[in-house]
Amino acid sequence: MSESHTNRKQKKDDYLVQGAILAAAAVITKVIGVVYRVPLANILGDEGNGFYGYAYQVYAMALMLSSYSLPTAVSKLVSERVASGKRRNAFRVFVCSLVFAFIVGLIITLAIFFGAGAISEYVMKSPLSVYALKVLAPGLFIVAVMAVLRGYFQGLNTMVPTAISQIIEQLVNAVVSIVGASILFGIGIKAGEKAGEELLGPAYGAAGSTIGTVSGAVAGLLFLIFVLWLYKGVIKKQLKRDRTRGRESYSHILKVLIFTAVPVILSTAVYNINQILDLTIFNHIMDAQGYVEQEYMALQGIYTAKYDTLINVPMAIPYALSASIVPSLTAVVTAGTQKQVHYKIDQTIRLTMFLTIPCGVGFIALASPLMVLLYNDASATPANLLMLGAAVVVLYGWSSVSNSVLHGLNHMSSPAKNAGISLVIHLAAFIIMMTVFRMNVYALVCSNIVFALCMCYLNQRKIRKVCGFRVNIVHTFVKPLIAALVMGVVAYAVHLVLDLLIGGRYIPTIVAILAAVLVYFVIVLKIGTLSEDDIEALPMGARLLRLCKRLNLLPAEKPAEV
Repeated sequence: MSESHTNRKQKKDDYLVQGAILAAAAVITKVIGVVYRVPLANILGDEGNGFYGYAYQVYAMALMLSSYSLPTAVSKLVSERVASGKRRNAFRVFVCSLVFAFIVGLIITLAIFFGAGAISEYVMKSPLSVYALKVLAPGLFIVAVMAVLRGYFQGLNTMVPTAISQIIEQLVNAVVSIVGASILFGIGIKAGEKAGEELLGPAYGAAGSTIGTVSGAVAGLLFLIFVLWLYKGVIKKQLKRDRTRGRESYSHILKVLIFTAVPVILSTAVYNINQILDLTIFNHIMDAQGYVEQEYMALQGIYTAKYDTLINVPMAIPYALSASIVPSLTAVVTAGTQKQVHYKIDQTIRLTMFLTIPCGVGFIALASPLMVLLYNDASATPANLLMLGAAVVVLYGWSSVSNSVLHGLNHMSSPAKNAGISLVIHLAAFIIMMTVFRMNVYALVCSNIVFALCMCYLNQRKIRKVCGFRVNIVHTFVKPLIAALVMGVVAYAVHLVLDLLIGGRYIPTIVAILAAVLVYFVIVLKIGTLSEDDIEALPMGARLLRLCKRLNLLPAEKPAEV
């Protein structure tokens, strides 16, 4: 009995280590993204950010078709074969996937490059976005190949190559984007003076910044190829030791790959279609309402470069948790009891809310100071968007995790179906907000709230139908919200006092953030939001639990253990 307990513990620890590696890499890349987007946003201006943001949405959509599902599909197929000792077939999956990515990536790259003019002018209603879109096109091929390499290593049960390649990709992206935007913005200004087009500078600058995206992808791919080269001796030895019979044909592998990738593509597609449809409809309606391109591209630049960049930082944690929960939950579903399944789902959603609710409240309390700190922008629109975005952080975090819960429960198609329903409701709400209420750029955020709320409801209803799980409202939402509200009041008060006494752009906001983090964690532990099991489940959980007990941060009265 103790031996099986030890084995389960070891598996649990390995899963947590891999999840922690991926989460750490995700947070680091998001932070780098926020940091470099500050000078980049200042270089491009709101118009240039609009051109960049729109081109990137098209790029993300094409990327979804060529690459987004590949790491998940490849890792699943490789790990299945490795687990059964079929190393040769696992490597054949890798080779087949590489050829598939090469062909699909090349086709989509050529389609976007040669169709950039028509897409920019007729679909996007932003002709000058063509330069950024053309530069981004080669990145589609590079990322498709890189996705297969990441999936292969993940299938071998290591997240390290993926994590390091993500960080390298983002670092190179940051440096090259800033340099490229600076140089091409100046060239565009001169070209615009000759051509009589004042927006040519921002358009060229946006194209310069997208050079960083492609350069980062190249750097990440080269790193993964280097790791594969280092690993080639091990691969050869493993292939020689494989004595299993039955070599899978490449045609069979291709069919399995496509059928595995399609559900992931469909669920991912809706999230990307959501963004690009919003921005396209936004441009068309704003144009019909009499706004000139410079006005609505500036608003879109605020949304994509300032609001969206900042809102995505806390979202990195639930996304990483979503990626790591699927294999863990699948194992429990296969070999565990319903009670264990319920516990795993409950723990995952509670930890997600534990992390996202304070981020949302923090955005409300310090919206304007954060915009001033990062972008030196004290205007009302960015701060108001960020305050509205508080609900987006919480709801998108919940919907993302509930998607993965359904995948772990072996209901792969349910998130895609729910996303399709949510998309229809979302678009109807968005059009009404834009045309009837004339909510302008605020409609982009409010309609996202509608989408995420629908996803949460539909996913949670499906989870309850599948396994009978019901959310504990008090422990999941009420307790973190109480702690977060106290935290928000403290953060606002600290910033207000320091702003009056010291002033400045940095110290009041940074000190207020540090005070908020400290206050939240003390209160959230004191009111029993996290159990001892929850704390132990975190990376270095045993040490954290001992520290919490030593500092008397846990509730005085603990419920008896069952």
